[in-house]
Amino acid sequence: MNAVVIENAWVATVDPAGTEHAAGHVVVEHGRISAVGAGPAPFREDARRIDASGCLATPGLVNTHHHLYQWATRGYATDHTLFEWLVDLYPVWARLRPGHVAAANTAGLARLALSGCTTAADHHYVYPAGQAADLVDVQVAAAARIGLRLHLARGSMDRGAADGGLPPDHLVEDIDTALQATADAVDRHHDPAPDSLLRVAVAPCSPFSVSTDLLRESAALARDKHVRLHTHLCETLDEAEFCRNRHGCDPVTYMERAGWLASDAWLAHAVHLDDDARRRLGAAGTGVAHCPSSNARLGTGPADVPAMLAAGIPVGLGVDGAASQESGHLGDELRQALYTARGLHGPRAMDARTALRLGTIGGAAVLGRDNEIGSLEPGKQADIALWDLTGLAHAGIADPVTALVLGATAPLRLLLVAGNTVVEDGELRTADTHSLTAALAAAAADLREAPRD
Repeated sequence: MNAVVIENAWVATVDPAGTEHAAGHVVVEHGRISAVGAGPAPFREDARRIDASGCLATPGLVNTHHHLYQWATRGYATDHTLFEWLVDLYPVWARLRPGHVAAANTAGLARLALSGCTTAADHHYVYPAGQAADLVDVQVAAAARIGLRLHLARGSMDRGAADGGLPPDHLVEDIDTALQATADAVDRHHDPAPDSLLRVAVAPCSPFSVSTDLLRESAALARDKHVRLHTHLCETLDEAEFCRNRHGCDPVTYMERAGWLASDAWLAHAVHLDDDARRRLGAAGTGVAHCPSSNARLGTGPADVPAMLAAGIPVGLGVDGAASQESGHLGDELRQALYTARGLHGPRAMDARTALRLGTIGGAAVLGRDNEIGSLEPGKQADIALWDLTGLAHAGIADPVTALVLGATAPLRLLLVAGNTVVEDGELRTADTHSLTAALAAAAADLREAPRD
């Protein structure tokens, strides 16, 4: 069957005009959206027709920052600062093997799919000796199994404790090894096509785990390979102090000197920015992955997204690693982003539709894909979330977008990625969740019970 017709839904297109249809339709053909509009769709004999009465159709959600391997290490260091948390978890992550990462990635991607996510950026930067290529291949296989679009951000660390960094020395790579492994990942897996299900980014971990040389060489590599750049920045005040003491400047200035303030880069968190830093990021078009639940869980502070948007910074949402955000539900980040903004600036700081934009077209722009995904428009990829608002938790909420963002977590009637069914009637259709759960529990127990290095 080549066509799918969704009709009688409230359709929030998230197009530039914010077009919505109270009783509209979306037509999918050959993996792309062919029509969106009000009222019933024209009859087609060859189409699968879905009566979506009482449902809200939105673009699939876009997750701009994650660490899927952390699904096997949830619940550790729950009252720690970020640096304390990392110090506690690095010895556990040092024991990661392909089986652990396979279980964590498939479970994490399944959870993302069930939360309305169709595209996920995963930042993996822990490569125990001899495991690098195998772990990349495991990530690729997990995404193919679940059926989501993956932006594989191949991470790296070359500044261990002996060089003043945070990670233990046995978990870092030398600069040549890191760059070559990253280049290999791009060459083997990156697909630049508009309908791509797999792209690779160059992603050194953070200023406190990476040398200046690796930052500069990573930027050069990404531009040579025509792929994007990703890292953590300005997540904590500790990081700002580290940059001042080590480099004599604030983190944004440091990254600017390393060649990172550009439209092909995006930064995770960006909590601690002043007006000048926001102005420079906005002028450069450098994107931000806003991770409100993780920021709250670690107590790093609230990121000022309204100020970022006012400065012209592309902003999307991120779940972040499940070891710092145990729920892993991207749909819930819509609400958390709105709450964070209003906590900073009051009830008019962000509305429900702005939150939905962050989670869809905003994230697509951060990943450089806003011409392909992130809105329901003819010609775009058929990445569609159909949210069922007919149940007790949502019945009677007058506005469906408000119901999705401010109401209880909405169940999915349908999730399509490139027109393929990934979730239907609240159930994952691409893998058995019971098997995924058992594998994840076994991996977590193995990591938890084994002696640490």
